[in-house]
Amino acid sequence: MPQRVYCSSDANFSVREARSIVRDLFEPNPAIYWGDFLLSMALGAGCFFASRRVVTPYSPGQVLLALAACFAYYRAALFIHELTHLRKESFGLFRVAWNVLCGIPFFMPSFLYHTHLAHHARKHYGTPDDGEYLPLGIRPRGEILKYLLQPLVIPVLAVLRFVLFTPLTWASPRLRRFVRQRASSMVMDPSYVRPLPNPVELRVWRFQEVGCFLYGLAAAILFAGGWLPVSLLAHAYVTAVVVLLLNHVRTLGAHRFRHQGEPLTFVEQLLDSVNYPRWPLTSELWAPVGLRFHALHHLFPSLPYHALPEAHRRLMRQLPGDSPYRRTESPGLLASLRELWQAAGSSSPEGASPTGRRTRTGRAAGGATMSGAA
Repeated sequence: MPQRVYCSSDANFSVREARSIVRDLFEPNPAIYWGDFLLSMALGAGCFFASRRVVTPYSPGQVLLALAACFAYYRAALFIHELTHLRKESFGLFRVAWNVLCGIPFFMPSFLYHTHLAHHARKHYGTPDDGEYLPLGIRPRGEILKYLLQPLVIPVLAVLRFVLFTPLTWASPRLRRFVRQRASSMVMDPSYVRPLPNPVELRVWRFQEVGCFLYGLAAAILFAGGWLPVSLLAHAYVTAVVVLLLNHVRTLGAHRFRHQGEPLTFVEQLLDSVNYPRWPLTSELWAPVGLRFHALHHLFPSLPYHALPEAHRRLMRQLPGDSPYRRTESPGLLASLRELWQAAGSSSPEGASPTGRRTRTGRAAGGATMSGAA
């Protein structure tokens, strides 16, 4: 097992001091959320259909437009992360709009990501109860490659989950329980078992599930009847794979992934997370909607994404010179990926469980999770 490293500065880091530096930045701006999301969706749709109608097939122009659509859709989709952290009683119309325009058509309704809050719980982070954490930095490199192959199958699994299994769960309580626990989460760990929803959550689930089912059924009828070309389906699949691959690569750079499952102190959790303040134009492409400041987000999850750059600048200016927060910066994504790859290659076989997955108390080590996205 990897030796646990304790931070001598654990007791010296003051969350209260850090919060006082950014205390005026916690109010989200609805105009920014609406404008950013709608512009991203419009740009994605415009580039997607322009790549099919305007330019010559298989030309460089078509490739560029298709890639632009992927990046725009990727940005729009990642607002699901903000929805999880916004106060439940706020942004009601925005939540509906996001699900109608993005979540349901992409088969990623917002209820799939409610488990993200466990990733921020201090007692769960990095433990087997955190579905968004895998100790890839202490596992064989092949585990990283297997993780990066998930985007090839996730679109198919998502369609099956909502178009085939959703109506079947209405008739089978046993299948319904399995789907809710094993195929209703956006997580990294395929062995993750989601807690069953409470009655309030279940009402949200049902509306969003039915929406995805009806959308998928309508699409299936249109494709089967010849009203929509098969090439559109292939194009949509490739777009989904690219968007998911972007998110998987980003996720590999979000944390250092060196912990096998032991509980961590708050500062250890902070230092296991990474900020990317440099190269903002390119960083916003692969880690949009504030996700390039992932360590800062773990420090203050309720900070709106548009306030993170200013918050980081203030903290770097005003925190003490020996603050552990200063050690969360990375020079870039490639540097972090290289570090993860090297760490995985140098880890001992004892650094991971024999099955390649963390074990859970009272939980099977294997399973099927719909999405490997985090």
